[in-house]
Amino acid sequence: MKVYVSVDMEGLAGISMWSEVTPRQSKESFEILYEHLKALLQGLFESGKVDYVLISDSHAAGDNIYYKITEEFENVEIAHGSLRKDFMMIGLDKSFDRVIFLGYHAGVGAKYGIMDHTYSSSVIHNFWINGQRMNEAIINAAFAGYHGVPLALVIGDNTLQKELQQSLKGEYLYVVTKESTGRFSAIMKPKSLVMRQIKEAAQRAVQIEKSKLPIVKFTPPIEMKIELKDTSFADAAELMPGLERLDSRTVVFKGDDYSVVFNAIMAIVFLAKAVKDIGG
Repeated sequence: MKVYVSVDMEGLAGISMWSEVTPRQSKESFEILYEHLKALLQGLFESGKVDYVLISDSHAAGDNIYYKITEEFENVEIAHGSLRKDFMMIGLDKSFDRVIFLGYHAGVGAKYGIMDHTYSSSVIHNFWINGQRMNEAIINAAFAGYHGVPLALVIGDNTLQKELQQSLKGEYLYVVTKESTGRFSAIMKPKSLVMRQIKEAAQRAVQIEKSKLPIVKFTPPIEMKIELKDTSFADAAELMPGLERLDSRTVVFKGDDYSVVFNAIMAIVFLAKAVKDIGG
């Protein structure tokens, strides 16, 4: 069995502030992520069902996971670095049996969502696809669904869990790492408990029949609407072919091919960030 793991950081146990998801500022962040990932991989391989795991290092610049983890787990590869197509889901194709999201968080605007954002906390103010408010888990699960690959396990905060209960249909597992009490506060579960639950959930997630797992898909035509945080961001995004500007800060991108819509997200983000850097 081939398993795809997309790794973020805001939803990890022990983390509640931006400074804690910047490993270059905090070595402890590297360690926290490593412990979560190690527990997950132990559960997957000890299940006896998994032959290969591709990990997408998907937080910020994609430079957060210790390469040494491939010494402990031989059948593991890591997608590393930034400025890449299919960003948080790079390398995924129909050959994978299921996907897992580690360290995921609630979408932008979620009440009490820990560090709530959707793809960019500095650029995006609101985000919808086909009229549905988005978080990164649903956006990325839909990319997996585009390839016919279902979602088996999510590891993150309790606010994201509530969001997914409203959106996902099917049998999947969720490990709650912490109870979010504000954008930068949470009640943390004991580390040993979280790691044990991750390992056990990983073992169980690969036992679920593939046909019972949720597959997320958007019905074409797909309309992605993003409200940006600044009018200059919309000025920049408007330069992108195929994009329509609705008002001072809101843009829309439409298409029938979800992979194109999916990659348009990062195109908009990078255009906006270029203006942000110019503006100072």
